[in-house]
Amino acid sequence: MSKLQEAFSRLDQYIEQRMHAFRTPGMAVALTDREKLVRVSTYGVTDLETLTPVTPDTLFEIGSIGKSFTGIAVLQAYQAGLLDLHAPITDYLPWFRVQSQYEPITIHHLLTHSAGIIGGMDFSPDPRSEVWALRKTEAAFPPGERFHYSEVGYKTLGLVLQEVMGQSYGDIVEANILDPLGMTATEPTITHKIRPRLAKGYRHLYDDWPKHISQPLVPAAWIETDSADGCIASTAEDMARYMRGLLNRGRGPNGPVLSEASYGLLTQPMIVEENNWYYGYGVYVFEDEGFAHIGHGGDMPGYAAYMWLDLDNGLGVVVLMTQPDAPGIPFVALELLRAVYLNRPLPSTPPLPDFTCVENAADSAGTYRAGDKTITLTTEGKQLLLKHRSERIVLERRGDDCFYLNHPDWGRYLLRFGRAVYGNGNTKVVEAFHGSDWYTNDQYIGPRSFEYPQEWDAYLGHYRSHNPWESNFRVIVRKGKLLLVWPSGEEEALAPLGNGEFRVGEEDFSPERLLFDQVVNDQALCTNLSGCDYYRFFTP
Repeated sequence: MSKLQEAFSRLDQYIEQRMHAFRTPGMAVALTDREKLVRVSTYGVTDLETLTPVTPDTLFEIGSIGKSFTGIAVLQAYQAGLLDLHAPITDYLPWFRVQSQYEPITIHHLLTHSAGIIGGMDFSPDPRSEVWALRKTEAAFPPGERFHYSEVGYKTLGLVLQEVMGQSYGDIVEANILDPLGMTATEPTITHKIRPRLAKGYRHLYDDWPKHISQPLVPAAWIETDSADGCIASTAEDMARYMRGLLNRGRGPNGPVLSEASYGLLTQPMIVEENNWYYGYGVYVFEDEGFAHIGHGGDMPGYAAYMWLDLDNGLGVVVLMTQPDAPGIPFVALELLRAVYLNRPLPSTPPLPDFTCVENAADSAGTYRAGDKTITLTTEGKQLLLKHRSERIVLERRGDDCFYLNHPDWGRYLLRFGRAVYGNGNTKVVEAFHGSDWYTNDQYIGPRSFEYPQEWDAYLGHYRSHNPWESNFRVIVRKGKLLLVWPSGEEEALAPLGNGEFRVGEEDFSPERLLFDQVVNDQALCTNLSGCDYYRFFTP
């Protein structure tokens, strides 16, 4: 067996293990170098009812990988003299408005997610409505100062393209990117007519709890979209053609789709995101093993996609799948391919994670109390267990000092632990949090009661919308602080700004806002999260 075939064998085994562990229904993977397609492989099914196998012709929605297409399209318009990257958006969309004390927002700022505007909540099927509604929001920091990911920023770029080119976004992408690169199987917009070719997207049954493999899968919400933040559906082989265009510095089989200068702008690290990753014009820019990389991930209702390219060695991988997402595959695939091309020993594939293994389990063991409630945690080897009536529930890691409990009485929120830091730098677990419940152990030293404005009681509860992306959240109060809790279990602090409005997040530069309204019988019936209305729901 050749080294390349051995790499394929290891990759197939790794993918099948991950798909089984995370219950991913279907997947397609393409590997390419600068000159040719190396491999397309498919796994699983397009439909859990019909069990139709995924084939190389199966379409998947690629989500925010589409932002790189938008970046290219904007640079093409720039090359043609149709727009100025550093001109205010209002030069092209006079009706565009954001409340701001800072300099005007430019195309460059939107391309790099550095405009200081909200992320956007997809409350409207027409991007124009969401962009128009930005006038009700306020820029949180000077444009270009920092990174804050914004879907609505890229929707705005799509409207700019349509204005200066006189075509729909889909027609622009098809004529100027898909056709020149030979991407004949790719659809530039997601519409009903392409649905028969798409793998069926799925989600977990409980959309208001943290995800768990024990939860049944149901079809995800179906949406049509033509907005420039991500509206493309493609096949793995077509995405390999796209990657070859990027690996060849913007050149396709029929000539360049980007000039050398524009390609440099696309892939230049413009603004730092985090962990030494940067953002260019529609792509993340980073180093791995000392080699320059670009790429992007994508997420749609029921779909996940990843595209990563090693520019120095001319290699690329794209992974298209239906959710639940099987993480880790793209970089393992790229590492195996790189080892073959650089004649290195093939790396071992990582083992499946054991989320029940807690290296510091003993730190959290003990008894915790919250008023008349008591919880007790014990250890068994490297496992942490919660005693609950006659049961013992094994905790599953979801982050540092953060765990999921697979039990109806505990699954709605994650169980988190808080530590006290001592003068010598050592820490001890002294408290535990589960939703609004706050537990402490005997080592906790500090205040036991916290005050907060009485009107906050009206805001507590569960809120829903018809937004297929972020369908619901909860608002709780704990230790005198108001918190927004996402279905994933992630918590964000709410900082009061007055008149029922709150900043979302600890950082004072966050542009996201939550505004409560329609208070009836001491309950807020409606809340607006960064432009999207959510309504009080009857479930806890």
